[in-house]
Amino acid sequence: MLDPKKLRTELETVATALLKRGFVLDTAQLQGLEEQRKSLQARTQELQAERNQRAKSVAIAKGQGQDIEPLLREVSGLKGDLEAAQTQLVEVQGRWDNLAHGIPNIPDDDVPEGRSEEDNVEVSRWGAPQKYDFEVKDHVDLGVLSGQLDLDTATKITGSRFSIMYGELAHLHRALIQFMLDVHTREHGYREVYVPYIVNSESLFGTGQLPKFETDLFKLRAEQDFYLIPTAEVPVTNIYRERIAEATELPARLVCHTPCFRSEAGSYGKDTRGMIRQHQFEKVELVQFVTPQRSEQALEELRRHAELILEKLELPYRTVILCGGDLGFSAARTYDIEVWLPSQAKYREISSCSNFRDFQARRLKARWRNPDTGKPELLNTVNGSGLAVGRTLVAVMENYQQRNGNIGIPRALQSYMGGKTHIGNASVDG
Repeated sequence: MLDPKKLRTELETVATALLKRGFVLDTAQLQGLEEQRKSLQARTQELQAERNQRAKSVAIAKGQGQDIEPLLREVSGLKGDLEAAQTQLVEVQGRWDNLAHGIPNIPDDDVPEGRSEEDNVEVSRWGAPQKYDFEVKDHVDLGVLSGQLDLDTATKITGSRFSIMYGELAHLHRALIQFMLDVHTREHGYREVYVPYIVNSESLFGTGQLPKFETDLFKLRAEQDFYLIPTAEVPVTNIYRERIAEATELPARLVCHTPCFRSEAGSYGKDTRGMIRQHQFEKVELVQFVTPQRSEQALEELRRHAELILEKLELPYRTVILCGGDLGFSAARTYDIEVWLPSQAKYREISSCSNFRDFQARRLKARWRNPDTGKPELLNTVNGSGLAVGRTLVAVMENYQQRNGNIGIPRALQSYMGGKTHIGNASVDG
């Protein structure tokens, strides 16, 4: 969340900054609640002081043998007034907090203006899309042709937007996960971590999914405070919740592979074919905890770590910086990395890399001890996919497809596949 002090003292400045992302802040409501809070707080303090004074008077009167019943009635009346004022204060503060929790992060100054993904700005491009001398197939047709992708049975078992993979295709999916983890741990210095796939609401609040985006989540049972994770970002970032890190621990770089579960409530009718947008998918997530002075550099490094996976797989991609209107709720700045998909003849998102500044850390109470002052300060959090495994598999299948329906295996993955150079089409021999 945003700094409450800033919301109280620089409200109009905050409101103007949020217009870049198309968010209209209800300043009148916030100001009204703040005035009520101040008034009730002053009233509470006055009543508390008066009650304390009356209590002292009772003790003095009692010591002097005076009738204290009138004084006791006054103290009792003040107690009731104080409790009523305190109740009102808690209610008003709660309403102010609820409003504040629904305010998104302020975009960085250099985030482009714009309202949708159409206004995102390309910052780099790598590789050239291959030209084919045959009609390209999409990943669904290629998977069915090989006999190793089964969407119909997955639909029967669970429902739409699920998949089953067999044999070499399942192996290739697993190889991609291991390859990504190896690159990030061995070459980029991330520490691998294994985390729960189920989290509580406090964890989801900390990273910004709750309360605003509950419909995008899978809650296990109504009476339980448990949700399936939408991304490893949630449990990994919460490792530092309510914790004070020493400066010697930073920057902390963690990498984590998990399944992810999303209801896709806001994507009705989008990407219904195949594995582009599923309720269950795999990701390798990169998370960094850094000092505020280092967060911009950390984002650039993390973005590059994600891009290098695609370069090692020799998959064409481009990187865009999101405009204000396309930013996620908690992000101050985001790069999307988009891989080329031949069947769609366009680039599709495969990773989002974001700097959250201290927005998540404030919700999480995630801090570090500044050695110069000896005092705790808020961390900055940075994360991104390194990469979304299912979409990477789709990109490999489509970019490495061959005329006979075989799927070539990128050189970087061949050692993970036992030296194989392609996945065979069930109807042909190699």
